[in-house]
Amino acid sequence: MPKQPSPPPKKRRTREHVIADLSANHVEKHALLRGFSVERIRHDYGIDLWIATYNQQGEVENGQIRVQLKATDDLKLVAGGKFISCRVVREDLSHWLLEPMPVILIVYDARADLAYWLYVQAYFAKRRDFQLHRIGADITVHIPRANVFNGDALDQLVGFRDKLLAQMTGVVHHD
Repeated sequence: MPKQPSPPPKKRRTREHVIADLSANHVEKHALLRGFSVERIRHDYGIDLWIATYNQQGEVENGQIRVQLKATDDLKLVAGGKFISCRVVREDLSHWLLEPMPVILIVYDARADLAYWLYVQAYFAKRRDFQLHRIGADITVHIPRANVFNGDALDQLVGFRDKLLAQMTGVVHHD
């Protein structure tokens, strides 16, 4: 009897795919528990999620929180474990720094089922010596481990968004 040919290999769901979905689920869970909604961006160009918020009456609020997710099984700690080290590509950073709404980088630690956040524009605004045109293909950011992403952190991010919106009052002209 002739030997049957093996079936051709199929595409595989890798650990990276699984933890990427877990990272989105982690953010979605905390947002949903606050009564917010989350949109996953299908065509990802440096933003993975948009979080829309609602007031006490359930009315949608202006402005969205933009989220870029990074998921890992191997959290890179620096400064005696006080910070998480994360590399960011120049093209993403260039886009994020021009966003009017907060862009939040979230690093998800799949082993611990914890996530940590960084308000990107504020991080770089505090770095007086930073000049985008002087960096190479990527740059490393340090996220404080104290910045655990949870419902309380979401409330803080909403506050950042509201502070930005308050600064825009009376400034934008649509003519």
